[in-house]
Amino acid sequence: MPSLHPLIILAVGMTTVILMIALLRMNAFIALITSAVVVSLLAPGDLSEKISRVAVAFGSTAGSIGIVIALAVVIGKCMMDSGAADRIVRGFLSLLGEKRSSTALMASGFVLSIPVFFDTVFYLLVPLARSMHRRTKKHYLKYAMAITAGGVITHCLVPPTPGPLIMADNLGIDIGAMIMIGVLVAIPAAGVGMFFAGWVDRQMNIQMRPLGGEQSEPEPLEDNQLPGLLVSLLPIVLPVLLVSTNTIVRTIAEGAAESSGLNRFAGIAAVLGDVNLAMLISAAIAMLMLKTKRALTNVQLAKVVEVSLMSGGMIILITAAGGAFGAMLKAAQIGPAIENLFKGDAGRPTNGLMLLGLGAFIASMIKIAQGSCTVAMITSSAMIAAMLTSTEMLGYHPAYLATAIGGGSMIGSWMNDSGFWIFVKMTGLTEAEGLKSWTPLVAIVGFTAIVVSFLLAIILPMA
Repeated sequence: MPSLHPLIILAVGMTTVILMIALLRMNAFIALITSAVVVSLLAPGDLSEKISRVAVAFGSTAGSIGIVIALAVVIGKCMMDSGAADRIVRGFLSLLGEKRSSTALMASGFVLSIPVFFDTVFYLLVPLARSMHRRTKKHYLKYAMAITAGGVITHCLVPPTPGPLIMADNLGIDIGAMIMIGVLVAIPAAGVGMFFAGWVDRQMNIQMRPLGGEQSEPEPLEDNQLPGLLVSLLPIVLPVLLVSTNTIVRTIAEGAAESSGLNRFAGIAAVLGDVNLAMLISAAIAMLMLKTKRALTNVQLAKVVEVSLMSGGMIILITAAGGAFGAMLKAAQIGPAIENLFKGDAGRPTNGLMLLGLGAFIASMIKIAQGSCTVAMITSSAMIAAMLTSTEMLGYHPAYLATAIGGGSMIGSWMNDSGFWIFVKMTGLTEAEGLKSWTPLVAIVGFTAIVVSFLLAIILPMA
C-alpha cells in the first residue's frame, strides 16, 4: 500500500478529531484515540504494528502524566473540603482590602486554578463575588469577570492542570520551566483581563440577580473553622518550589565537577523536585489537613480520595489519548514535511516564530469547533510537536510555544464551552450578556498570552 503524503495524513487526522467532537458529539477520548488509529493506519510502518504502536504511545503518555493528574485532583478536592481554598481567598481579601476586592478575587482565581480545575474555582468564588456586591452595591460583573481572568489563565498555562501538563510532555519541556514561564506569561495576561473587566462593567452595569433553579448559595464558614493561611497555601506552593528548585539547581550545576557539593545537592533536588514525588508530598499534606480539620475517620478520608480519583480517571484517559494521537502524527513524518514546505531561500527553516503563531491559530480553531481548552491544547501541541524535528529549530525555549498554544485555546469560547455556561448560570447573566462579557474577556486574556509569548521569545529566548 503506497504511503500518503504526510500533510494529507495531518489533514485527515485533524478532520477526524473535529468532526467526531464537534458534529458527532463524541467523547474526547473516543475521538482522539480513533483519530490516532486512523493516522497510524495511514502512516508508514509495518501493518502488524500499526494498532499496537497506538497502545504503546497511549501507555507512555499515561505513565508520564497520569500520577500527576491523579494527585492534582486529590489535592484540589481536599483543599475545597477542608476550607483551605476559602482561607486563601479570605487571605487575599484581607491583604488587599475591600477597595481592591476585584484584584483579590482575581489573585485568588489565579492561585487556586493551578491545582484546582477552573469550574470548581468559579463555584467557590462566585458566592464571595455576590457577597462583595451586597456590601458595595456595585461592580458585580467586574467581580465575576475578575475571577475568570485569574482562573482561566493559569488553568491554561501552568501545570499541573492537564492542558499545560500534556503540552509540556508533548513538546519535551521541563515541568519546572513550564511552571515558571507559564506564570511569567500569565501575570500580564491576567492584568490586562482585569482592566478589560473594569471597562465592560462600566459599559454594561449589570446588577446582581437571584439565581434560578435549585442552586443555593452555601453559608460561609466561620474563620475558626478554616485552616491557617500558611498551611492552606502549602499544597500549592510546595510542589512549585520543589520542582522549580530542581530546574534551577540542575541548570546551575551543569559544567560543575561531579564530586562538587553543588552536584550532590543537585542529586537531592532531583529526587525531591521530581514532579511525581512533589505532588505526592503535597497530596499527603492536603489529605492530612482535611482529616484533622474536619475530624474525618480513615474510611471517610479514603472515600473523599476515591471520589476525586474517579473524576480524574477521564482526564487521564483524554490526555493519554491526545499523547497517542501526537505520537502517530510523528510516525507519519509530518515534521520533515513541514520543514521542507517552509524552507527559506537559503535552504534554512523559517523563523520558529511561525510555528508559535501556527500553534496559537490551530488551538483557537479547535477551541471554536469543540469548546474545550484542554482538548484544544492537547491536540494542537501534539500537531506542532509532530512538525518539530528538534526544539533547537525554534530559536527560543519551547515553553513559549506552549504558552502561545495555551493562549490560543482561550480564543473563541462560546456556547459549546462548558465554562461559558458555568459563568452564565452561576452569575445569573443571560446568554447574550455572556457573549458580550465572558467571550471577549477570555479571548483578550488569551490574545495577551500569545503576544507576551511572542515578545519573550524575541527578547528573552533562553534557547
